[in-house]
Amino acid sequence: MCAHVLVAEDDPKHAEVVRRYLRREGHSVVVVHDGHAAIEEIRRNRPDVLILDVMMPLVDGLDVCRTVRREADDVAVLMLTARSAEEDLLRGLDHGADDYMTKPYSPRELMARIRALIRRTHRSASAEEEEESVLRVGGLTVDPVRHVVEADGHEVECTPGEFVILQALAAHPERVFSRRQLLARTRGFDRYITERTVDVHVMNLRRKIETDPREPVRLLTVYGVGYKLTDGRKPPGGAETTDGTELTDGRAAL
Repeated sequence: MCAHVLVAEDDPKHAEVVRRYLRREGHSVVVVHDGHAAIEEIRRNRPDVLILDVMMPLVDGLDVCRTVRREADDVAVLMLTARSAEEDLLRGLDHGADDYMTKPYSPRELMARIRALIRRTHRSASAEEEEESVLRVGGLTVDPVRHVVEADGHEVECTPGEFVILQALAAHPERVFSRRQLLARTRGFDRYITERTVDVHVMNLRRKIETDPREPVRLLTVYGVGYKLTDGRKPPGGAETTDGTELTDGRAAL
């Protein structure tokens, strides 16, 4: 499956290597070297995939990603950075990135990641075409065809990763999904991406679908297992911390 790919990378030599690998795989490619040019190109000719360097002039990659999620939410975003700390990874995901790679990396691995993003996007599109039913769990509505989420009658915006997780949970209310299961639905599991990724998506979803994200009643943590979606009626016993980890007998679930 070929795609239209936008490469936003301020290092011309590095960008040219990526461009050549992408062209070799049959993708159409546009290269820009600053964040402002990336935003303008996305507005002119929306890509299927955006390869986005974090450290760029004029507008940095995090701000570009935030703009993409606001204006072109269906674009798959893979962020590149020389930073390797987990906090930087979580910041990228928190801004709406679908995947994240640190430099230096193998161009072959980058191509594999892009193929995986394209396959997931294609599967999501196919599923939406086939899916006819709207998922309803209490006051929460997930429409796979229109890619719309409503909480208590109000539409909320979700990134592709957040939507896939919420759709999986809404299709099976009260079923507990492990972090690994939910991670596999968003980008697959490998040694470079941790299960903490799912926690970031869940934290963001709670901000959008819960009345009080610090005390969630819909998207709940199941101690030692993972997450589940309920109809919004607070279950008896237990509580949750501000980061969504359940408290049992006064101990925080780690």
